[in-house]
Amino acid sequence: MGSTFQGLEIARSALFAQQTALYTTSNNIANANTEGYTRQRVNFEQISPYPAAGLNRPQIAGQQGTGVQAGSIERIRNSYLDAQYRSQTGTSAYWSMKSEALNRMEGIINEPSDSGLSAVLDDFWSSLQDLSATPDESGARSVALEKGKAVADTFNYISDSLTNVRGDLRDQIDNVSVKSINSYMNQINELNKQIAEMEPHGMVTNDLYDKRDVLIDELSSMVNIKVEYQESGGLAPTAAQGIAKITLVDEQGAAQAVLVDPDTKTYQPLSVQYGQDENGMQAVESITFGDTEISVEDFTSKGELKGLMDSYGYLEDGSIKGTYPEMMQNLDKMAFNFAQAINAVQQTGYTKGGTLSGIDFFDAGGSQYGAAANISLSDEINGNPDLIAVSADGTSGNGENAKKLSEAMRSPLEGLGNTSVSSFYEGMIGTLGVNAQEAKRQATNSTSLVDQADLQRQSVSSVSLDEEMTNMIKFQHAYNAAARSMTAVDEMLDTIINNMGLVGR
Repeated sequence: MGSTFQGLEIARSALFAQQTALYTTSNNIANANTEGYTRQRVNFEQISPYPAAGLNRPQIAGQQGTGVQAGSIERIRNSYLDAQYRSQTGTSAYWSMKSEALNRMEGIINEPSDSGLSAVLDDFWSSLQDLSATPDESGARSVALEKGKAVADTFNYISDSLTNVRGDLRDQIDNVSVKSINSYMNQINELNKQIAEMEPHGMVTNDLYDKRDVLIDELSSMVNIKVEYQESGGLAPTAAQGIAKITLVDEQGAAQAVLVDPDTKTYQPLSVQYGQDENGMQAVESITFGDTEISVEDFTSKGELKGLMDSYGYLEDGSIKGTYPEMMQNLDKMAFNFAQAINAVQQTGYTKGGTLSGIDFFDAGGSQYGAAANISLSDEINGNPDLIAVSADGTSGNGENAKKLSEAMRSPLEGLGNTSVSSFYEGMIGTLGVNAQEAKRQATNSTSLVDQADLQRQSVSSVSLDEEMTNMIKFQHAYNAAARSMTAVDEMLDTIINNMGLVGR
């Protein structure tokens, strides 16, 4: 037969369990706007019934329930949605970074506009045309010289601006991305250690899981990762999530390096190695996680780091590839061949004084590399418009060579693949526009997928105030009912203790 006071114990267990549920609901409401918080719920469990099975059990009608207890408090989270979100966020960050870099490049090139390189080249061409019509006018010579200087200055400005942005990209790789990735891995590893110490003692460390998931989400935007969980052992409850193992994976999902290792309780710090091509231009050569070196060709893990590397430039078979290096190389190629073509005509013409020119119009250096950054008017012609070779035969009033100078700008050049300077530049701008449009489209699409995955995840894990209010009312009524049950039992005991055995008094 059960205890006289068993009813009180059952009511007490209900009061405690419902009180725990109310506290959990209050915690959910309090953290409704906390970033990374996952709503929690209490799992109610029946307390072992009385009597337990056995030959010497009391002979009563059957097993009787003895109350309820809060078995565990666990997070409401879907690991499949987490994996889906993390696989999309890396792709989104990659294209967003590419799109941002291309947008900055478009702002520098500034085409089409009245102040871009195309307009400046057209002005120079027009000034030479005017000069061929009025070869003896000093004003036309000065204008042509100034327009030529404007062309050189525009080449310099674009090249310098691209170099500065490239420097910003490297700074972002070294001082933002690498430091952030190492910081995330370090924090995840430290949280793993704390979780590994607490779970074996029967704890479900929901708050630590939330902090770790926020860090894993951040890390997944930098590089493509795979997350697995290992049991921490001991008396870890079934609701325990375990220790996270983070692995770097390539575009096909193949493992490349273990970033956070739960077995050794360590993480592998990231470092980026740079090399240079034959001209001394630097670019990313490889990356290293701990002792694992990955060549830049094999590093296909989509994320912000990959987007930065592709924009800044990387070494492939001794030459530098990438968005900014390729644009700078094409600009150098264009500036060098433009200067060569103008100089060839300038040298064969005659100056205002009727002497054979034999001097260069532009000085773009001796090699293609750095031509756009260094191109300028030659020292001889700078400030001396009379030295422009306008005449083809040295006679006054002859402007045929000035006409040849203008035609050189629009004639096919072997160094530019048998295209003219203007056509080559139009090709560069067209390619830039297509790439920028593609990057923007990919960024928009991938961001939409990330938002969709995040929305699905939030629909499961975030706090719904309507639901919490409903739960609060439900647990409050259960608590009140349990208190009423305890009052009823108390009244029964009062009858037994104070009112029984009074017959005959």
